[in-house]
Amino acid sequence: MVSTKAPEDAYTAEPFLPERGGLPALRKAAAECRGCPLHRDATQTVFGAGNAHARVMLVGEQPGDQEDRQGKPFVGPAGKLLDRALAEAGLDPADAYVTNAVKHFKFTQAEPRKRRIHKAPSLREMTACGPWLAAELAVVEPELIVVLGATAGKALLGSSFRVTQVRGTVLEEEIHGRRERLVPTVHPSAVLRADDREAAYRGLVSDLEVAARALA
Repeated sequence: MVSTKAPEDAYTAEPFLPERGGLPALRKAAAECRGCPLHRDATQTVFGAGNAHARVMLVGEQPGDQEDRQGKPFVGPAGKLLDRALAEAGLDPADAYVTNAVKHFKFTQAEPRKRRIHKAPSLREMTACGPWLAAELAVVEPELIVVLGATAGKALLGSSFRVTQVRGTVLEEEIHGRRERLVPTVHPSAVLRADDREAAYRGLVSDLEVAARALA
């Protein structure tokens, strides 16, 4: 009997990864990824972008509404805030590589023309998307990873990760078979949602300054 199981039911991107090639090959292959059900409702895959030889890689949760429409990571309000914070901390956004733990936008929508509301990806969805992140790390080989928020932290460091406990510190962990240095901080979207936005922004800049010193 022939299996009728769809590839997304397996919850792994592994079969979609190219055997060779750099970031362009990965980006092209990721556009066809059906490794989990999130591709069904999203407009497109949003792969990482930036300097292929970056010393610092920034990893967020998933694309938002604007990213899903434009096909690029961190192009919405949170991305603009992140660029400002990076520059203030002494890190050139143009020299960084930015990506997300999950490459498709997960959302809820009450009605077809209503606003799409971001929904956090599940651990299963993050794990399914893990091979793409592992491949990006292997190609870029950053000296430092800035972990933006709890979801990115769980994707890289496991489900026990708590951003509030380790933000603004330099961690050394084995990630996808490579020894990595990481600096966790909050996701810039959390700054936009904060009651005291200025204090939250200053905290983000302070954490990014730790990353800048680690690279000095």
